[in-house]
This record gives sequence, C-alpha cells and structure tokens, in this order.
Amino acid sequence: MAVHRDALIDEEDNEEENALFEEDGFVVLDSDIPPHLRDLAFAAQVGDVNSLSGALDNLNGSIDEPVEDGDTALHLVCLYGYLPCVQVSFLGANLEAKDEDGAIPLHDACAGFVLPTAGFAEIVQLLLNSANSAECVKRMLETVDAEGDTPLHHAARGEHANVIRLLLASGAPVTKPNVYGKNPSELPDPDTEASRILESAASAVSCQ
Repeated sequence: MAVHRDALIDEEDNEEENALFEEDGFVVLDSDIPPHLRDLAFAAQVGDVNSLSGALDNLNGSIDEPVEDGDTALHLVCLYGYLPCVQVSFLGANLEAKDEDGAIPLHDACAGFVLPTAGFAEIVQLLLNSANSAECVKRMLETVDAEGDTPLHHAARGEHANVIRLLLASGAPVTKPNVYGKNPSELPDPDTEASRILESAASAVSCQ
C-alpha cells in the first residue's frame, strides 16, 4: 500500500533521495516508479483529475500496471480519497487487482486518510456498485491482505463510521479474524461510534 506523507514518522536523512514531497504533504515521486508511469502517479497522488485523465489517455500499457508498491492507479486514488479521480481511474480497471500486500482498491478506500477533500464512503459505494455481480461484491468484501485484514478491518481501524455502515449493509463479514486473531469490532478505540456499530453488528451475528 502506498504511504501518505502524514503517516510517515521520522525518516533517515539518506531516504530523502527516494521520494520528493510537495508542501501539502503528499508523496509525489518515488525512485522506483517506472518513468512512463510518473505522470500517472503524480496526478493520482495530488488529485489532479485533468492531468490524470491525460496520463491515462497517453498510457502505453495496462491501467492495472503497478505504479508504486504494487499499487495500481486505482489503489492510489482510493487511498487518497479523490472521488473524481476514482471515477476516471476505475473505467476498465480491475477492481480486484492486488498490491504487494494483497490489498485491493477497496482496502485502500476503507483505510483512507482523513483529508478535507476526502470522499471515502462515496468511493466505497462506487467500487461496490461497479462490481459486475453479487459474487464479485462478496469476493471484494471478503478479500484479505497479507495480515488477514478485510476491507472492514481497515475501516474499523480508521474508525470511519460511515464506511463501516456501508460495508455492513453490503454484507461484509463482521466476525472474521485477521492473522492476529482480531475481528473488526476489536480494532476501534472503545466508546467510539465505530466501536458501537461493530459491536452491535457482531452481537447480532452471534445471536443468529
């Protein structure tokens, strides 16, 4: 999964040559990004929908080609919460493409960082609505990454209550544990809205 600048802790000085940062805090360029994908990566990370559209039009290759850390363009725009960019990027893209950690774009949308321009619930809804069948939706909701986390685990960890509600309404598994034995209801801080929603959903499942 790509890393947002705000999620970075203190880095060693010699790592500065591996990435450039804009003043607004986004990771802009990484030395590992293939040259022909740099315009695409830049546009996806800063949310420039016009530049992204142009980069996709000029892309000589697959829209599902990994851009950074195994993430496709769709992974990146889902992570950063740029709904207009997602609307451009998902056309023809594989909704179930996995990055190097086994995460699909839905994981990124559910784990997204809270930004003033973020529209994560809308992005999650768009991804689910774009699935070509109920079976595809089920697979997306049940896909686990390298740590066994489903998209609901990611939303729970970020305490994104609106996203949690949407995932549960779509049939996300609420009692599925990750590799650490944690189900989604155990991840939010206690007495938060996210925690109450998940605990109620888990309780309802246990009573069935």
